Amino acid sequence: MKVSFNKPCHTGLEESYVIQAIKNNKLSGDGPFNKKCAEFLTSYFGSDTKAVYITPSCTAASEMASIILNMEKGDEVIMPSFTFTSTANAVAVYGGVPVFIDVRPDTMNIDENLIEQAISKKTKAIVPVHYAGVGCEMDKILYIAKKYGLAVIEDNAQGLFAYYKNKPLGSFGDMSAVSFHETKNVIAGEGGALVINSDNIKERAEIIREKGTDRSKFFRGEVDKYSWIDKGSSYLLGELGAAYLLAQLEKGTEITNNRLASWHFYYDALEDLEKKGFLRRPVVPSACTHNGHIFYILLDCLKTRESLREHLILREISAVSHYVPLHSSKAGLSFGRTASKMDVTDAHSEMLLRLPMYYGLGDDEKNRVVDGINSFFI
Repeated sequence: MKVSFNKPCHTGLEESYVIQAIKNNKLSGDGPFNKKCAEFLTSYFGSDTKAVYITPSCTAASEMASIILNMEKGDEVIMPSFTFTSTANAVAVYGGVPVFIDVRPDTMNIDENLIEQAISKKTKAIVPVHYAGVGCEMDKILYIAKKYGLAVIEDNAQGLFAYYKNKPLGSFGDMSAVSFHETKNVIAGEGGALVINSDNIKERAEIIREKGTDRSKFFRGEVDKYSWIDKGSSYLLGELGAAYLLAQLEKGTEITNNRLASWHFYYDALEDLEKKGFLRRPVVPSACTHNGHIFYILLDCLKTRESLREHLILREISAVSHYVPLHSSKAGLSFGRTASKMDVTDAHSEMLLRLPMYYGLGDDEKNRVVDGINSFFI
């Protein structure tokens, strides 16, 4: 039997919630399930969070953040090169310039010590990406942002139910974007959320999300008709996706604990191979509590990574690489600029291999993965 890399999470509550959404006769955005998801997340992120808006994707949430920041042609946003294209696209689509810097060799997160050298007169924001659900060094990032008057937009696509110094990832910046794509821990199939941690942008975010109108105020009876107020688009998630998502959020702790058990299984089982110098396991700083989103290993070079990957494929085990660095991509070269050496990004992107990880991954499957890796090296 094949060991898949990912299987969309299913806890058992989803069907009844989706059926209820159908019976509610309200399938467009901001129905009862959307509102319950937003309430859940607002409570989860804590007292500093002013609002959560459920969106069709994390990409949509990031684009909303760019509109809120009044992103204009030539504005610069500092981010790691080792991230998904949406992080940069949300800037470039409005004429902004993604400014790429290297990542830390331990966590693969943005190297906070390289941020200041990347700042220019055009810099508008910093986007820390919490890779694999491990928090960036937010204390220093927030210090730099305050020093230079910059916004902080957390790319928290992978970080739900993970923490930095016991505070949820996504609750530090002015805004954060969350993903509920089927590859994430908690899913809606497609979906996301924009988390607002600043009072002065809450109302504008609501308008942008509703096609630039004050339609939400109309539905609440605050105005007698709604009209076009600002830039915007249709950034609402349909009720069927929100119904599925609510079931997942309510089981979020269970899902996270299940994935963490698999993560620690791999971590313990591969210790000897790391001691012998065959690979390196993930590093989680003491200030971080991760969520088991990704388990990866770092090999010594691209050739070894690809040979191991093919070795596992022959044993019907799906293991995959991750991002092609944005700074070296066609679009990255066209729309962005590079503001540091990229030694870690270039090297680790060719060395990194992700192992199968999903809710319900069985012991037999995990043992097959570990045995497959051992048989390659020993």
